[in-house]
Amino acid sequence: MARVPLVFHEQYDLNFGQHVFPTQKYRMIRELLLQSGEVAEADIHTPETATEEDLCLVHDEDWVRKLRKGTISYQEILKLEVPYSRRMVDAFWLAAGGSTLAGRLALVHGAAYNVGGGFHHAFPGHGEGFCAIHDVAVAIRVLQRERLIRKAIVVDVDVHQGNGTAAIFAGDDSVFTLSIHQLHNYPAVKPPSDLDINLEDGVGDIEYLEKLRHGMVPVLELVRPDMLFYVAGADPYLDDQLGGLNLTKDGLHARDRFVIGRALEMKIPVMITLAGGYATKVEDTVEIHANTWRAAEAALQSTPWSRNPAK
Repeated sequence: MARVPLVFHEQYDLNFGQHVFPTQKYRMIRELLLQSGEVAEADIHTPETATEEDLCLVHDEDWVRKLRKGTISYQEILKLEVPYSRRMVDAFWLAAGGSTLAGRLALVHGAAYNVGGGFHHAFPGHGEGFCAIHDVAVAIRVLQRERLIRKAIVVDVDVHQGNGTAAIFAGDDSVFTLSIHQLHNYPAVKPPSDLDINLEDGVGDIEYLEKLRHGMVPVLELVRPDMLFYVAGADPYLDDQLGGLNLTKDGLHARDRFVIGRALEMKIPVMITLAGGYATKVEDTVEIHANTWRAAEAALQSTPWSRNPAK
C-alpha cells in the first residue's frame, strides 16, 4: 500500500466545460495514479460533506446561506468567476470535508493528499478567483476546535498570492501564513501574509527554490507548527495560461520534495491540497499534481513517520 493516503470524491469534477479551470484534472489524477499501480483503491478515502457549523468557523453565515440557497447576486457570481450551480456548491462543501479528512489522516500517516481543494482566494463573506469556500482554513479551524492541533502554518506555492488565507488569519498567532507567488499577477490587492515572497515575472527553478528555502527554513524553526498545510499549485509552470513564472516540471517536483521533506524531518505532518493549474495541456497539470503526491511518497520513504509525542 501507498504511504500517503489520497482523499477524493467524484463530485470534485465540476464539469465546467471550456472554462480555463480544468476540474476534470481531479478525476484524471486519480486515474493516473491508479493505472500506474502507485496507488490502490484501498489508499483512497472518500470525504463527507463539511457541515455548516464547520464552514461557519471561517465564513459568515450569510455567505454560506447564500451559496446553499442560490441567492448570491450576479455581481458575486462575476467575482467568483465560475458558474453557479448546486453541483458547484456541493463540490466546495466536499472539498472542505476532504481537506479536513486529509488533515486527520496526516496526523496518522505523516502526510495526506486531498485530490482537490486549495481554494485560497475565498474570504469569510465572499468568493473570488474560482474559490467559494476556503477549505484549508476550514480544516485548520476544525482541527483546532477538536484540539488535534494548536499551531498551523500554511505554505502556499501557487503562482497567485493567497489573499483569502492572509485575510482570514490576519492577526492570528496560531496560524502562520507564507505565500510565494508572482508579484505582478492576480490578485491586484494582496492583503499581507505573515511572509510574502514576491517574485518578478519569469523567475525560474534556481531562483525560485533559493528564495523558497531562504524564507521557509527559518520560519519553520521559529513557528514549530503542529501541522503544515501545503497549497501546492501547479501554475508556476512555464506553460501555464494564468501564470508568468518559468518553472519546469523538475523544478516543481524539487519544490514539493523540499517543502514536504523539510517538514517531515522536523516531525511536522503535512496536509496537501492542489490549488491552481492551468497548463495549455491539461495532461501537464495532471502530471505536476501527481508528482506532488510522488514527492510526498518519496519523502516518507526517506523519513519514516513517527508522531512526535511532544505534540
